[in-house]
Amino acid sequence: MKDEKRIITLVLLAVFMGAGQSRFSLADEYTQVAGLMDLRTQSSDGAHSLEYLVRLARERGFDVLFINDHDRMVLEYGVWPLQNILRKKVEKPSINKAGAEKYLKMIESASKKFPDMILIPGAESAPYYYWEGSYFKKNLTVCDWERHLIIVGLEKPEDYRGLPILHNGYSTKYILQSISAGLFILLVPLALGLTMIKRPGKIRNFGLELLAFTFLLVVNSHPFRSAPNDQYHGNQGIAPYQLVIDYVNSRGGMVFWNHPETLSGQGNIGPISKKTLPYPEVLAESKNYTGFAALYGDTITVTEPGNIWDQVLLEYCLGRREKPAWGISAADFHEEGGAGEKLGNFPTIFLVKNKTKDSILDALRKGRMYAFRGLGGARLILEDFSVSDSEALQKGIMGEEISLNGYPTINIRLSTAGSMEKSPVTVRLIRSGKLLKTFSGETPFQMNFIDEFYEPGKMIYYRLDAEDRKGQKLISNPVFVKFHPRRD
Repeated sequence: MKDEKRIITLVLLAVFMGAGQSRFSLADEYTQVAGLMDLRTQSSDGAHSLEYLVRLARERGFDVLFINDHDRMVLEYGVWPLQNILRKKVEKPSINKAGAEKYLKMIESASKKFPDMILIPGAESAPYYYWEGSYFKKNLTVCDWERHLIIVGLEKPEDYRGLPILHNGYSTKYILQSISAGLFILLVPLALGLTMIKRPGKIRNFGLELLAFTFLLVVNSHPFRSAPNDQYHGNQGIAPYQLVIDYVNSRGGMVFWNHPETLSGQGNIGPISKKTLPYPEVLAESKNYTGFAALYGDTITVTEPGNIWDQVLLEYCLGRREKPAWGISAADFHEEGGAGEKLGNFPTIFLVKNKTKDSILDALRKGRMYAFRGLGGARLILEDFSVSDSEALQKGIMGEEISLNGYPTINIRLSTAGSMEKSPVTVRLIRSGKLLKTFSGETPFQMNFIDEFYEPGKMIYYRLDAEDRKGQKLISNPVFVKFHPRRD
């Protein structure tokens, strides 16, 4: 009898310990792979070759590199009414200037040379800009030239050539949109010129001049443009950017808004001024993009509780948005040591079951990653951030949705990589845009917090951020929770 009781006790203890272990080790089912997004090479405005970046990244423990050279870097200004004829154009090296085939072959060649590294092609894009002021009045200003998108996963040269951005070659796609009322007005001088050339003398000469000028206006209309808008008609709102987002999505790629609150978009470019104001509002104005830069080397407030990111996530929970927006780290890396840049300061950490390119892209698309800002040395690691029910029978991690019949248990575990020292850390737990709880402790840090919130039929989400005393910071992606009616 005693033996039977002992066996039963051991079985119950094993079950209990097993349940407890699974609660805290959900993230252990995944491998954490550190990657760097938003890297430039000599193909555009980067200082280093791709091979140099790969070697340096590998030395520093990174397995994945997203190469995001500029798709086009062009400024063009013309004099009215012949802006597309009497013009000055300045173009810097870019993917499409040198040829997308060359760019993709460079990445493919490096992938073969370094088979242990995962290299993913993409681009940084400034789809639209517009002019204010006048060159002759010495107040010419280019606006929104640094309002950037990060494009990920386009694998074919034609995908880059077909990007609907300013100055990206010639296209017949927007001919009908280019035929504006102004072109129909040209029918008047055309008809008048044809009539006048039938008269003798000066009238005939004037008719020929009128026809020549009309021809110039037709050429100036530039109906074979690569985008539906030009840079001379002011702010076009979100439309030029949504066009690129939709285009990339249709080709299996992903789009992220880059540095939405940067303060570096104002100043001068030679004799002209540049003005790109912070643009956090685009996160709410656009749709179906994959995510945005939640950490980068500049100002960031959109990730604060209740700010725009939370507004977007709440829209998703309410069914008003088809996709949530995921946070990443954006390196905006151009040169090692330049302006304090160091390769590896802004990694994105992916949770994957297999370290393959497809697995990384799947994690990126589904939000299984967290953003990090570090200064080198021991890195703060989010070992576990999951939500489960009280019995640990269901669990969800970042990017996932879990259905619960009771109070959620939020499992948090942090450590400091490469260091046995305890490091003070502050963790903020956010529920659906509101700061739920702030925890203070030391790494290794572990917390299992039961949130006494339950509302049948409602979808909510949890996310967190954590910061240590060295200024290292991480931002998780959300875990979504939907409540079912209680079971009696």
